[in-house]
Amino acid sequence: MAVLAILVAASFLAAATAASPVPAIYVLGDSLADVGNNNHLPTILRADFPHNGIDYPGKKATGRFSNGKNSVDFLADNLGLASPPPYLALSSSSANYVNGVNFASGGAGVSNDTNKGQCIVFDKQIDYFSSVSASLAQSLGQDQASAHLSKSLFAITIGSNDIIHYARSASSAAGDSPSPQPFVDALIQTLTAQLQRLYDLGARKLVFLGTGPVGCCPSLRELSATKNCSTVANDASVRYNAAAASLLAGMAARHPDMRYALFDSSAALLQFINQPAKYGFAEAKAACCGLGDMNAKIGCTPLSFYCSNRTSHIFWDFYHPTETTARMLTSTAFDGSAPLIFPINIRQLSAL
Repeated sequence: MAVLAILVAASFLAAATAASPVPAIYVLGDSLADVGNNNHLPTILRADFPHNGIDYPGKKATGRFSNGKNSVDFLADNLGLASPPPYLALSSSSANYVNGVNFASGGAGVSNDTNKGQCIVFDKQIDYFSSVSASLAQSLGQDQASAHLSKSLFAITIGSNDIIHYARSASSAAGDSPSPQPFVDALIQTLTAQLQRLYDLGARKLVFLGTGPVGCCPSLRELSATKNCSTVANDASVRYNAAAASLLAGMAARHPDMRYALFDSSAALLQFINQPAKYGFAEAKAACCGLGDMNAKIGCTPLSFYCSNRTSHIFWDFYHPTETTARMLTSTAFDGSAPLIFPINIRQLSAL
């Protein structure tokens, strides 16, 4: 049986390698990348109900926080791979981890305190990957498993929920808001250890999707009487992305076998928000699906209203982008250039 398992795993590995420049994608992060892990948790942070998925194949609500596909789905499409399945949906006895796994969980942050008890915290996601790495070593052999992981992409999107919580706390506090730099520094200190652990477990090609201009999501705009973007949140996002860039550059300097592509989601999405018509959008502020002012008081539920033309909206619900926005952002990250994606783009990273 052990020999058979190794042969089966090796055949999957050979097939994946032949079809794509990378054999697999391993995904960690938050709701921007969750493809259904939270469906298996006793949490309110779920999206496995209408109107989510209204534009997904079969009009099915899968647990994606979107009207259709998310960025991970488009990343997989661009690489000629199937979108990695949610880890919690896999049976450990029959799981085929060699084709990639998605550990992302809606609500997760860099800090384990962010939405604790409502999601798979980032450190726990890394724990799960550690188990997957060990399973691959057992089925493929350590050398082949290490080679497989070194060629695979590790897509990471994390930090938005930490910043949203920080901005909400700052907006409710009296007096002037303090600089977010100490908050960002603390996040980066934690993130440094987390990314180093992923490297130690075999990750060599990292796609880091920086946080977007979260202050411009409908939920945070709605906090303002003028409905403007939260400068506190956007400032924190810019600082976080800059610090993440320094962190990754430092890691690459220490580990010559590590390569990465960092996507400045904040700058990329602000282009759409500041000039929506130029990019084919008609609505840059309000959510497509929700209730209340700008559809931002209540999230997208079966009782919510939703727009008839989802391609005209940047935001699907009060936090998340539409499928159209996710597709366009992923396209830029895949084939774009600095300063939006650097030091190389995802296509170039995949080819290494």
